[in-house]
Amino acid sequence: PSKLSILNTCTPSQLEGLCSFLQLSTCPEPSLVRFCSWLLPLSPALSHTSAALLAQQLFLRRVLALTQPPSRHLMAALTSFCSKYSHALCRVLVAAVLQGPGEGAEQTKLLCELVEECLEPHSVQLVLSQVLEVPLSEKLLPVLQAVLGRQVRSPPCPKGVLGDSSSAGARTRSPYLPLGLFQEVLPPELLDLLVLTLCQQAPAFATSLNFARLVTAVLTVYQSQVS
Repeated sequence: PSKLSILNTCTPSQLEGLCSFLQLSTCPEPSLVRFCSWLLPLSPALSHTSAALLAQQLFLRRVLALTQPPSRHLMAALTSFCSKYSHALCRVLVAAVLQGPGEGAEQTKLLCELVEECLEPHSVQLVLSQVLEVPLSEKLLPVLQAVLGRQVRSPPCPKGVLGDSSSAGARTRSPYLPLGLFQEVLPPELLDLLVLTLCQQAPAFATSLNFARLVTAVLTVYQSQVS
């Protein structure tokens, strides 16, 4: 692990070459978990550019290839990486999922789980801003629901705490839910953009139950700020 300090001295092209040499994009998932755990004590922390490049090499291919729920090891690696470099992960992963063709059902579910359980508030706001930059679609509504669900709820589980199921299909969330509620308040400009987007898109989602639920959630959480 001490040798990972070399990551702080690499140029982006050198880091990309090192990742290719180590075959990080295709290494076994248990090795992926171990590598991400080694990144946590690294000091000084990686630059945003280096962290984003690592996120791309470690996770992008794996996430875009998902056709079933991610394995326990992949979720553990994502959670570990998120605990220190969530902003970089969002910049890389969220953009790729949003721009991906088709429904991307498993990718969308994964993104929702990251929002609900792993990301810090500033990264949740980044996800929202990224979603609002692209045309709204049915597949993105659960992501917006997950963001709204973070506004008044129990805090995310501690970093690295996951369900203990060994199978991907049976993976469950941790029962750990600390007592006490907190509120993550969206910046006014981001809330205004969300409300404007919903108003503009309402005719296109006139028959969508998910859209109706999303609007209800916005009105419930921000009833004093939305007229």
